[in-house]
Amino acid sequence: MPRAPRPTYVRDGIALGAAVGLFGVTYGILATAAGLTVSQACVTSLLVFTGASQFAAVGIVASGGSPFSALASALMLASRNGIYGLALHQHLQGSVLRRLGMAHLVIDESTAMALGQDEPEHAQRAFIVAGVSVFVFWNLGTLLGALGGNALGDPEAWGLDAAFPAGFIVLAAPHIRSRDGRVAALAGAVIALCSVPLLPAGAPIVVASLGAGVALLVRNRRGPSTRDVASPTDGDT
Repeated sequence: MPRAPRPTYVRDGIALGAAVGLFGVTYGILATAAGLTVSQACVTSLLVFTGASQFAAVGIVASGGSPFSALASALMLASRNGIYGLALHQHLQGSVLRRLGMAHLVIDESTAMALGQDEPEHAQRAFIVAGVSVFVFWNLGTLLGALGGNALGDPEAWGLDAAFPAGFIVLAAPHIRSRDGRVAALAGAVIALCSVPLLPAGAPIVVASLGAGVALLVRNRRGPSTRDVASPTDGDT
């Protein structure tokens, strides 16, 4: 009788964590360049632990935005983790304390690893492996980047100031494959550009989220297209 193939989530989770750790190095460099100390950058990664929100907050602070704008943008980006929690509810079992601990690991990568398992009994273990791996490598990367950032000096001289917008392009690219994503992206860009002369630094990226509402209104008017129904994964990350 042929043996069942061994699950690859351990190998994949560690490899994924190592890859994300490289972005952690970039975050550490940009965080110290924006005025955070090494300890502040590391504590942020330990407690917040959501890369997009951290990059957004640091980018807004570095551009002269207010703490309120930085916090609002970070919370807006982190809100998707609540939806991930709903999707993972049936896969994550254990006591209340165990679930609270796992809640800190609910991120894009751990969610994708859990929901991508063919066998339901592997979902929780894949989630934990990916979540812990990313957590360890992300925080190690932040520490290395924060320490190295002081030695590197001005990140613009190395072209690292482009890492923040480049990272968001990477995050947004999969979502604009769908019509709704393209409408949201275009509307958000127009809103942000129009608000730049009117709002303080950092605020335009927050109000740009209204582009999602525009996309929703457009979708409700035309109804779901055949392509949207037939290809539900077009906008997945």
